[in-house]
Amino acid sequence: MTNDQELKTREAADDKMINDAFQHLLDTYIQSRHRKKVDIITKAFNFARQAHKGVRRLSGEPYIMHPIAVAQIACEEVGLGSTSICAALLHDVVEDTDYTTEDIENIFGPKIAQIVDGLTKISGGIFGDKASAQAENFKKLLLTMSDDIRVILIKICDRLHNMRTLASQPANKQYKIAGETLYIYAPLANRLGLNKIKTELEDLSFRYEHPDEYASIEQKLASTQASRHTLFDEFTAPIREALDKMGIRYAIKERVKSPYSIWCKMQNKHVTFDEIYDILAVRIIFTPKERENEINECFNIYVAISRIYKSHPDRLRDWLNHPKANGYQALHVTLMSHQGRWIEVQIRSDRMDEIAEQGFAAHWKYKEGENGEINEDDGELNDWLHTIKEILDDPQPDAMDFLDAIKLNLFASEIFVFTPKGEIKTMPAGCTALDFAFSIHTFLGSHCIGAKVNHKLVPLSHKLESGDQVEILTSKSQHVQPSWINFVSTAKAKAKIQAILRRESREIQKLGEDTLGEFLKKNGMEHTNAAVDKLAALHNMDKREDLLQAIGEKMIILGEKDIDELKGKKREKSTGGWRKFVPFIGGGKAKKDEGKQPELFVVSESFNRKKPIIITDENISQYKFTFCCHPIPGDDILGFIDNKKQIEIHKRACPVAAKLKASYGNRILDAKWDMHKKLYFDATIRLEGIDRMGMLNEVTRVISEQMSINIHKVAFSCNEGIFEGTIELYVHDRDDVRSIIGSLKKVPGVQEVSQIM
Repeated sequence: MTNDQELKTREAADDKMINDAFQHLLDTYIQSRHRKKVDIITKAFNFARQAHKGVRRLSGEPYIMHPIAVAQIACEEVGLGSTSICAALLHDVVEDTDYTTEDIENIFGPKIAQIVDGLTKISGGIFGDKASAQAENFKKLLLTMSDDIRVILIKICDRLHNMRTLASQPANKQYKIAGETLYIYAPLANRLGLNKIKTELEDLSFRYEHPDEYASIEQKLASTQASRHTLFDEFTAPIREALDKMGIRYAIKERVKSPYSIWCKMQNKHVTFDEIYDILAVRIIFTPKERENEINECFNIYVAISRIYKSHPDRLRDWLNHPKANGYQALHVTLMSHQGRWIEVQIRSDRMDEIAEQGFAAHWKYKEGENGEINEDDGELNDWLHTIKEILDDPQPDAMDFLDAIKLNLFASEIFVFTPKGEIKTMPAGCTALDFAFSIHTFLGSHCIGAKVNHKLVPLSHKLESGDQVEILTSKSQHVQPSWINFVSTAKAKAKIQAILRRESREIQKLGEDTLGEFLKKNGMEHTNAAVDKLAALHNMDKREDLLQAIGEKMIILGEKDIDELKGKKREKSTGGWRKFVPFIGGGKAKKDEGKQPELFVVSESFNRKKPIIITDENISQYKFTFCCHPIPGDDILGFIDNKKQIEIHKRACPVAAKLKASYGNRILDAKWDMHKKLYFDATIRLEGIDRMGMLNEVTRVISEQMSINIHKVAFSCNEGIFEGTIELYVHDRDDVRSIIGSLKKVPGVQEVSQIM
């Protein structure tokens, strides 16, 4: 076959694939409840197909397959209409081709153009390395979102398809995209009620970040599937019988916990897969006889099934009368099965189920008329967008602070609090009386001196619980205190307190600047930015403002040391900041010359960032090992190029690394171990169990004699027959730790063994 023939065959195969994918999209759209605007969708498809002609993705398929897939997700999994489908088909046209937003507006009208423009703004933008590109993009995303929620819904669809096709990307890109997804997009999908998509985003991120753990959990889920089915059938048989007698139209589904949430539980609770009992949950979805009576019907079903099984007194969750902020409604009850297992049952109507799966997209009704206005019928989302707008209006100096503030809002689970007049306010769990004051009004928050909770006087830092009635007490003489930041938990309160403190600190900084100017003048030096930066580094300050603040508050008194620094006299440097590094414990190696620091590897311009860095016994001292997560050989790790062009090593699951992935993705590297059990690393193991004579002796004997591991430090305490303790060890790698934990679990009386670091 000649090249021309080959090319024609390939083009014909591509055309068939593209046409089939688009036909599938149209078929899905025609089956939906939206008005059938097939013409404009076909027009958008032909336009995008022409615009992306000849371009291919990394996976090798024609580029147009990506916009079709995003539109398919928007239509099928989020339930959006023609405007959104067109915008999804066109979402990369402005960014990747010569067409402009004006062209889109002229051909498809202002609404579609506005959404495409919103999506382009998010992914475009040129930022330096210093500014966090992702955090800035996220700001844009939220700004556009407050204009039209469809922007963010399509962006989440786009991210989901990118995650599904992540295999074609190099490893460093995979960690960046997966980290960003876990940090930003999964919580955002959760907040918008897209439960199914949130779960898939988390699982895909987990799959790429921890492939071995993911495969292990998948395999265990598959091997226990048959026993789960049996349990499900036995448990639901009497429930089906009862519901049939009541004449209810229903479906009972099996809900299996996702690999990511199983792994999180294993990590947080230090348990094995076999010790997790809530892997199976049962979902009853019914069609109400009368729509306005559906809440009563939920409770009738609950009464019927609690006659069959005993319910857990503390595990009834009523999301019917008080839906979650993302619109979720259901009744959750935990029942004891005849096999002696607690099983959660979720009772919801078909409408509630649709909202649970599609979130705000199921809530929002679109008028797909000429002007394409949005009719929103739910106030919760609006409140949330309003909060975000408030945070956006207050200029945040640091993009990372902003991300953190938003995350507070995204992740929070809710409680319900009453005002003195009996109005219900939804607040995040863990919020304080001060949070509540700021949620009502900034003036109330900034002059708050205390509160009455359920008519009892409490301090500002008092944590509120669901059902509390709260009255705020104020005083004109009260002012915002810096310590308040430590005990507020909502993004709004944090942002407001910071804004007020910044306003006040500007005056102090001005005083600091004047003091510094006088000091430099007296010593015959110029007041330059370079001089201020030098002094900031000397006093371990990240920013000039912090230094001026400290001088203004008289926390720093300028003297000889500062003059030496400015004149360039040598001194010992101390490390500071939010990431600190620890050296390794060397074993089997000759001691280096005292005082001689190992040469750290510096990343050059020609350095290939796509290739993994290999850490060996010989080059390990060239990298910085972080104190935040304490990685040792065998851990899933990544590299991060810091501001000095040196490479830090973090665990992939480290919270600091999560921040770095979501903020400085272009500086993330893939890293692999190639160690040969020559060096020692420290690890700490925690034990608890039932005390007896000779327990400590047996534990240490297992470690030292059986496994030949050096013990560095032992701390044990016993209280009323229960012991707990920690053992610090020198190990070669993570495998050593696993085998030690396995051996210790076999010691009689030891109940729980977990690794701390």
